[in-house]
Amino acid sequence: MSRNRIILVTIGIMLSLFLASMESTVVATAMPTIVGQLGGLEHYSWVFSAYMLASTTTVPLYGKLSDIYGRRKLYVFAMALFLIGSILSGQSQTMTQLIFARALQGLGAGGIMPLAFILIGEMFTLEQRAKMQGFFSGVWGVSSIAGPLLGGFIVDRLSWHWIFYVNIVPGLLAAALVAFAWRDQIQSQGRAVVDYAGAALLSASVVMLLLGLMDFGTSSSWMLLALSITLFAALVWVESRAADPILPISLFRTNRLFSIAILHGVFSGWALFGSISFIPLFVQSVLGTSATQAGITITPLLLGWVASSIIGTRLLLKVGYFKLTIIGTSLLAIGAFFMSRVGADTSQNLIMVFVTLMGTGMGFSVPPFLIAVQTIVERRLLGTATSSMQFSRSIGGTIGVSVMGAALSIRLASNLSASGLDPELVTHLLDPLPGSQTVIDEGLRFAVANAIHIVFVIAFIAAALALVTVFFTPRIDLREKSSPTAEDVPVSISAD
Repeated sequence: MSRNRIILVTIGIMLSLFLASMESTVVATAMPTIVGQLGGLEHYSWVFSAYMLASTTTVPLYGKLSDIYGRRKLYVFAMALFLIGSILSGQSQTMTQLIFARALQGLGAGGIMPLAFILIGEMFTLEQRAKMQGFFSGVWGVSSIAGPLLGGFIVDRLSWHWIFYVNIVPGLLAAALVAFAWRDQIQSQGRAVVDYAGAALLSASVVMLLLGLMDFGTSSSWMLLALSITLFAALVWVESRAADPILPISLFRTNRLFSIAILHGVFSGWALFGSISFIPLFVQSVLGTSATQAGITITPLLLGWVASSIIGTRLLLKVGYFKLTIIGTSLLAIGAFFMSRVGADTSQNLIMVFVTLMGTGMGFSVPPFLIAVQTIVERRLLGTATSSMQFSRSIGGTIGVSVMGAALSIRLASNLSASGLDPELVTHLLDPLPGSQTVIDEGLRFAVANAIHIVFVIAFIAAALALVTVFFTPRIDLREKSSPTAEDVPVSISAD
């Protein structure tokens, strides 16, 4: 493509990344207020889970379809679904409506992020990707500051419904730029075969898993979990025999770096995205802050991610991705450990320090893994490999939020029952009436703090597992392939 077209597509990608960052921070900041107005704290995690489930299960399908049919049409279609879901989310009047609208929004989001990184992988070489990462991380930096503050401002000054409408203008502009400027180079040859059976089994197995986790401990939950395991086994069997599988089983078997990167993505996504979902709830309900203050609390996490992404990718070719991932995942685990120690008497400033460590860790570990995988896989598998990386973090976050939400509900119900407190009082913590703060029993705050504490303990366990995983990463000498057809150039691997 020409230089001008590359510039236009790059701007469109930046807008996509801006949307992705805004989505996670704005919604997380507003959720305590939404639950306070619509009710249904027991459904708190489902607003995140429905979105993440839909986006997670469709990521591999978008990646495979883009390999076959091209990136442009799929990107525009995904953006359209995302924007329609955003509008319906803003118009929701009940938690049920919001959950279904978020699921539709997630169906679009499942294509936006992986396709954006696929476009980056196709347009730029290894060295260019490392340099351009600074621009892409800069977008995350701007949205990291604007997202939580904008979300809190909208909730406090206007209405939570508007947090979904902010997606419309940048989404339309991003879709227009990519549709106009991108020129596809379809990699697959011959008759296209889409692995719909694999996509269906993948979606069904994840849905059954999440449903089983939501009511964990009951007889029905065990049946759902057993069904999920059965479906997953069937998925592995089908994908190992599929001509063009949606889940690259062959890459897991032959490429250890890819396997480790996927496993790291699952655990790190669990730790980070799970924490982001519940930190605003803790800050508002336990510390008694406003939505704006809750947004400010998670801003340093994203800023740390941005800064370390810029620094890390600049050091990638000099230091190597292995050292960066060790440093990054260690910081993630340390930050998660400190978060697991927070309580009702922990200050907001300390929480901001802890989440900064977590965000910095993600910035040092995730981009190096992505760039390394994009460099070593065959060009025809670029879309599938990239979307699989995104899928791993999404599925980790989806499972994490579901497990944490279930643990929170069980612990909170137990605490309230033991204290003889009315569960309806929790809504006063989330959306208090003027002057009502003084009549809220402090025992209620400690009950909620103790319940949310288990969430952060689970996040620390996931971060520790991510750190253990990194030590099994192979040392690979990254060498950019000389041309798109040079797919079988061997990659030298040093002794490990």
